[in-house]
Amino acid sequence: MRRKAEQGSMQLQGEVQELALEEILRLAFPFDLVSEVGKGVRGADCILTVRNHLGQECGKIIFESKRTKDFSNEWIEKLKADMRSQQADVAVLVTQALPKDFTSFGEKEGVWICHFRDVKGVVQMLRFGMIQHAAALRSREKKGDKMSMLYDYLTSREFAEQWNAMREGFAQLRNSIQKEREAMEKLWKAREKQLEKILLSAAHIKGSIEGISGAEVDFNLLENGKVSESEDE
Repeated sequence: MRRKAEQGSMQLQGEVQELALEEILRLAFPFDLVSEVGKGVRGADCILTVRNHLGQECGKIIFESKRTKDFSNEWIEKLKADMRSQQADVAVLVTQALPKDFTSFGEKEGVWICHFRDVKGVVQMLRFGMIQHAAALRSREKKGDKMSMLYDYLTSREFAEQWNAMREGFAQLRNSIQKEREAMEKLWKAREKQLEKILLSAAHIKGSIEGISGAEVDFNLLENGKVSESEDE
């Protein structure tokens, strides 16, 4: 009868600790959602759905509380199984008795273990990491969306038509410049021939006058008989 009474008392104390744990989580993290684990799940007590300041879900933490004098490694495997079945991201074991190699809270075999008095600080630490990780994933997804949009645009008919319009405009401008250059070169050659004819005629006249007069005359059309650089151009 004494054992049954002790078992009933321990069970009652465990239930009180579960309720106290849920209350701590609700008060400390009002933006998060605290929900009980279904009765069919053995071991786990509640799940904390972590949310950021925008109300976006960032992950889930599953909790199990133990109020015994000795720590059992079997609790870890059971809680990990519950974590997988409930699709949680992190598991926290809140226990009065810590493992022998623990002096404070810590992680063991993928499960965070802490005393009841440390649960608030441990959850704050885990929440911060989960929120930062979720923000990084969302940022990566946005970049992926932008890359997809850029790829769709570069392979679209709209981009192809715009690019073709640019190519046609460039080709027309280049052809126009080429035609203008050819026309100017033709004009320059015609003017050079006219200038040569004038200079040749001037030379004949100068020779005739000098032959008649017997004296050298200054009949150069160009200064010093040379074409200046500006006139040559």
